Amino acid sequence: MSNGDSTDPQAEALSQTSVNALAAVQVAALVQAAAALRLQVSKSESGAVIVDAGIDVPGGIEAGRRIAQICMGGLGTVAFVPGDAQVRGLSCVQVHSTDPVLACLASQYAGWSLSHGEGKAKFQALASGPGRALARREPLFDELGYADRADSAVFVLEVDREPPAPIVDKVARDCGLPAERITFILTPTRSLAGTTQIVARVLEVALHKVHALGFPLHGIVDGIGTAPLPPPAHDFLDAMGRTNDAILFGGKVTLFVNAKDDDAQQLASQLPACASRDYGKPFAQTFKDYQFDFYKIDPMLFAPAEVIVCNLASGKSFAGGARDAPRLQDSFGI
Repeated sequence: MSNGDSTDPQAEALSQTSVNALAAVQVAALVQAAAALRLQVSKSESGAVIVDAGIDVPGGIEAGRRIAQICMGGLGTVAFVPGDAQVRGLSCVQVHSTDPVLACLASQYAGWSLSHGEGKAKFQALASGPGRALARREPLFDELGYADRADSAVFVLEVDREPPAPIVDKVARDCGLPAERITFILTPTRSLAGTTQIVARVLEVALHKVHALGFPLHGIVDGIGTAPLPPPAHDFLDAMGRTNDAILFGGKVTLFVNAKDDDAQQLASQLPACASRDYGKPFAQTFKDYQFDFYKIDPMLFAPAEVIVCNLASGKSFAGGARDAPRLQDSFGI
């Protein structure tokens, strides 16, 4: 059965779910609480709502938690929990979704590349969030067999400036909505909100690698993940490094699947970050070693440090990888 097979009961249920409609309620609550969350809300020239979560205002980790839930299309919960000795007792971000395929891949995944301009003035971002399922500019949606229908859309952009008018107009056009029905939430990597919402992708990172490994997505039933919350860094490169290392060295994901035991065991062995040829160095150093070319890095590196695959079909569980406290501590500058 293909991942997007319409005869799959799970796929049938997904087609009735609107990630943008679910997220709209959370977006409204975020905007209403903007002052308390240290956010700034404005409008673009064409009327799109712009939520600044860390460019000209402080934002914070609570804003990041709420933004992460919005990014999951209202189908995930994000909480702060104490960390154990494997992550040096650092506070952790815990993510759960009863519909991880839709929440993580059809919504949270930063899969839509947006760019405009040239040189130093060039604006470039990977858009994540429910709005992707309206625009459907990625082949992934054909595989998932999912298309959203809603009268509003929301995107999360990991950027340090507002999207220019041509980007706003393109997004509105591709979503088939007037600009005033689009919300852009901006979360710079170095900000508290940005750091939080990136680490809250620990489950999404696992789902993306599950897909890359060819494991059937209709076999994923449930999922939960945790990753330590790193201290924000003073520059973009270190901030990007720490947020990635939080997942690569400190992330733990449990997936509940229906599969053959051999397939579940193979997934547990292949899924952890340590299965990658590029595992071992802090991510910032790996990025430098590849001359800052993101696409030269082994894509199999992007995964949680530790995984447990629980096979509901047999009752057996399989573990793979391990969290690495020393590497985590080194990356975080502790």
